[in-house]
Amino acid sequence: MNMELNTIREVSSHAGEAVRIGCWVHGKRSSGKIQFLQLRDGTGFIQGVVVKSEVSEQVWEAAAKLTQESSLYVSGTVREDARSQSGFELNVTDVEVIQLAVDYPITPKEHGVDFLMDHRHLWLRSPRQRAIMVVRAQIIRAIQQFFDDNGFYLVDPPILTPSSCEGTTNLFHTKYFDEDAYLTQSGQLYMEAAAMALGKVYSFGPTFRAEKSKTRRHLIEFWMIEPEMAFVDHEQNLIVQERFVSHIVQSVLAHCPKELETLGRDISKLEPIQAPFPRITYDEAIRRLKENGHEIEWGEDFGAPHETEIAKQFDKPVFITHYPASFKAFYMKPDPTRPEVVLCADMIAPEGYGEIIGGSQRIDDPELMRERFKEHELAEDAYRWYLDLRKYGTVPHSGFGLGLERTVAWICGLEHVRETIPFPRLLYRLYP
Repeated sequence: MNMELNTIREVSSHAGEAVRIGCWVHGKRSSGKIQFLQLRDGTGFIQGVVVKSEVSEQVWEAAAKLTQESSLYVSGTVREDARSQSGFELNVTDVEVIQLAVDYPITPKEHGVDFLMDHRHLWLRSPRQRAIMVVRAQIIRAIQQFFDDNGFYLVDPPILTPSSCEGTTNLFHTKYFDEDAYLTQSGQLYMEAAAMALGKVYSFGPTFRAEKSKTRRHLIEFWMIEPEMAFVDHEQNLIVQERFVSHIVQSVLAHCPKELETLGRDISKLEPIQAPFPRITYDEAIRRLKENGHEIEWGEDFGAPHETEIAKQFDKPVFITHYPASFKAFYMKPDPTRPEVVLCADMIAPEGYGEIIGGSQRIDDPELMRERFKEHELAEDAYRWYLDLRKYGTVPHSGFGLGLERTVAWICGLEHVRETIPFPRLLYRLYP
């Protein structure tokens, strides 16, 4: 017998062979002289079949005592079985119990969200939550692959910052010895500095927003992917974004079909996600919203209902470009032909998932940047280093930020963003 541990994922290459797997009991049922064990090991699920006439009394009794989430080593022969989800099952020959779990709190019955969130450390073991985490891992893999293949360098910005890139209203304040510091809400400004050294860069890390928001789209702590590119204008920036998102979606479709099936995701909604994506201006978006009964005037920002209304008119993500400068970030470059709007875009995901990318061409004129500091009441002392980027070899440059969790929610078809991250931080939740 092969005494090395195998994984459930590998069983397809061991048909007819003996294997040994370290696993947990997801569930079990018995029909007299046969016990059916639903086993999981993190890589997948398989049914183990224990036939009383084919095993010793000791193995039969050990299997009979197994409870939900008990841990064990199981040995057996892999058999093809067209009825099972994996196409295989395990004819069990031996059971070595590691621990019998007693009174596992998450049972097959329905549980409330608060209960499940209190037991998030255990809820992660369920097939649905595992599937989401596998898709999340594949999205991360696809993100890194895209940037690696397109000549970007990974750069890590600081998490503790002396100031904010968009004001300090929604930032977590802390003390940095005798100074004030904040948990970062974006690494963008630092990425701009890195782009002037390395050309094309991206960061991938946690960001924090102290927003007292309880919507299904918001987390307090979430992960952002923030590329920044020297010598890239607004138009080129949009092309990178649509190629990037297309790559992520197609990568998940190729590598996670079983997980998407577990989630009940309608993949016909994902299959068309290929660049190019449709684009409309803010002006056009306002017109479409008014035509569909929304009371909104030029100069107002969009909320979730507005984004959903626009998104449902397209079967791909849609760019909304050229927003008014009045409510956009200080660093966005005005349109030279129409300075009241900026060279920016939000990418709105289909199916009501809202904005997944915000990006823009950045101001590269040092004098205009100084004016923006004054308009937004930003202390020039705190941002002197940022102004230096415009003083010493300024170039046209652009970038964007993609929110990982909203992207996971959209691709998985999830109702709430809380399921997209292993341990969500929500307005009233810091445990576990």
